Amino acid sequence: MNARIAVLGGDGIGPEVVAEAQRCLQAVAARGKHKIDFDAQPFGGAAIDLAGDPLPPATLAACLAADGVLLGAIGGPKWGPAAPVRPEPGLLRLRRELGVYANIRPIKLHPQLRDASVIKSELLEGVDLVFARELTGGIYFGEKSRSATQATDVCTYTVTEIERITRVAGRLATARRRHVTSIDKSNVLETSRLWREVAERVISTEFPDVRLEHMLVDAAAMHLIKRPRDFDVLLTENMFGDILTDEAAMLASSLGVLPSASLGDGKRGLYEPIHGSAPDIAGRGIANPVGTILSAALLLEHSLGWVAEARALEAAVAAAIGRGARTADIATPGATFLSTREMGDAVLAALGNGQPGPQDS
Repeated sequence: MNARIAVLGGDGIGPEVVAEAQRCLQAVAARGKHKIDFDAQPFGGAAIDLAGDPLPPATLAACLAADGVLLGAIGGPKWGPAAPVRPEPGLLRLRRELGVYANIRPIKLHPQLRDASVIKSELLEGVDLVFARELTGGIYFGEKSRSATQATDVCTYTVTEIERITRVAGRLATARRRHVTSIDKSNVLETSRLWREVAERVISTEFPDVRLEHMLVDAAAMHLIKRPRDFDVLLTENMFGDILTDEAAMLASSLGVLPSASLGDGKRGLYEPIHGSAPDIAGRGIANPVGTILSAALLLEHSLGWVAEARALEAAVAAAIGRGARTADIATPGATFLSTREMGDAVLAALGNGQPGPQDS
């Protein structure tokens, strides 16, 4: 089978980590006798510099024509708040154009990385949760205005938007431990009160075997650290999910090891690590590519349907970490760590392709 993947390296460390994910995709496709064509396009700040637009028409066309989209990261000081054109609107527009309204972010700790987490070890036993974050509504997409004395960002949610992300959470829970925690701020916000009502109706009528609990977002932020193993599927609106998933990443040791999949009603999705562009380490070859490689595994599964290949790539990442492969962000203080390229080598070696990394020599 042939597949076409649009590749958006983006900014900062994005191109570095995406390059390792591409190597792994090529290797795992060859194992399954598949062929992948990569279509690299500028995106984010890099596209602003080239074309004055974070999402040029050719980039959008390539994404719409692809079976899946692999993204690194965007942004940096050069295109900060004072810049006339910023990368972030391009990402929001891409999500909307692709129709990817559900962001799936699994949080699971590799046992060998327990010592790399800032959370107490005894709290991490059995942590295995996943976020279903609504991605194309809420305050990020609402009407905005600004004057010299006032700024406004409008948060709007429709019943349809809440229904469809709740169904995603319900399906995830049905395949897991049948428990959904819906996060809101219903003691203050009308959008959250609507969110709570719709979530209750959808879960009770369409997923009667799933237990639904509601939790205010401030309490959820506390309990994610205090008792993380109690969570299964967390259902969130856009901004709450953006914040809570970065917090939850500390349960897994580092932002650098976590993937995400942004999905809609079709097979095409947008796949990216949850970390940012990390401009402070860009070009130094020390970024962790694991989150991007695992995002590529999600692409294999959800957009291409290559489930065996996805499991093989995930197993290779776990094996590489189990053999001691560490980049700087997950290495213990004073320990030797691998470069971005060497971490990719370690995963390829565990997959049975490429040259062994230093930990295997």
